[in-house]
Amino acid sequence: MTASAAPGGRRQQRKRPRSRATFASVLGELLLTAGALVMLFVAWQMWIGDIIISAQKNSEGAAISQMLAEGEAPELPPLVETDDGGTAFVPPVPTSPEDAEWFGQMQIPRFGEDYNFGIYGGTSRARTLDEKGIGVYSNSKMPGEVGNFSLAGHRTTWGKPFNQLDKLQINDAIVVETPDGWYTYRFRTLEYVTPSQTEVLADVPQMPDQQTGEQFITLTACSPLYSLDERIIAYGVFDSFQPRAEGPPSALTDTPPPPASPSL
Repeated sequence: MTASAAPGGRRQQRKRPRSRATFASVLGELLLTAGALVMLFVAWQMWIGDIIISAQKNSEGAAISQMLAEGEAPELPPLVETDDGGTAFVPPVPTSPEDAEWFGQMQIPRFGEDYNFGIYGGTSRARTLDEKGIGVYSNSKMPGEVGNFSLAGHRTTWGKPFNQLDKLQINDAIVVETPDGWYTYRFRTLEYVTPSQTEVLADVPQMPDQQTGEQFITLTACSPLYSLDERIIAYGVFDSFQPRAEGPPSALTDTPPPPASPSL
């Protein structure tokens, strides 16, 4: 049987029934949308947000350094003779910061001329590492004091101040700025440990029963990237103290080394 024709010779076409939305199809679309939003949030948190937060923290650090430079400089500390026949200033020992209390600024030329992150008391995520910046361990010695000035920081997210620890090279400067002046340390080596190996925070790192009379700095962060399985540890040794009245140390005024590429 042939299909019926409409007046004018046109063949009448049947309309297809419109598909009806089901609970399963609506739920599927909602889940796809939620998944896309989660992926966008992850991308923001891990990359875009980090760029913005890092720039903000460095800008705040530069403003603090400028404020310290414009303030009244403390009296010069005494000088002592060094083993090579020269003289050096005796570094004052700052007071240990309270939890989340500002302590100073960290500047590492290898990480770029603009790198200037705040250092605060404590290493909790909620009060210090997420919101503030670099944290000082509660049992840490202070700069200018025999022992180990030990700090923690994020390697990913929240501005990732220690993202490039693996890019440090022998003798790179690690500078800690306080109202008294600048404490310069020199990078020596990297190590990867498990979270339970707290000996890295000892006065002599990894040698808790030893005392050598030296001053160390230890920077710790999670490793590998986006994981909590291990810790990356960067060790340095004390090099010099520059009083504020003498201006910034040569480590910050000399031609900086080529900046490291961010770890992805």
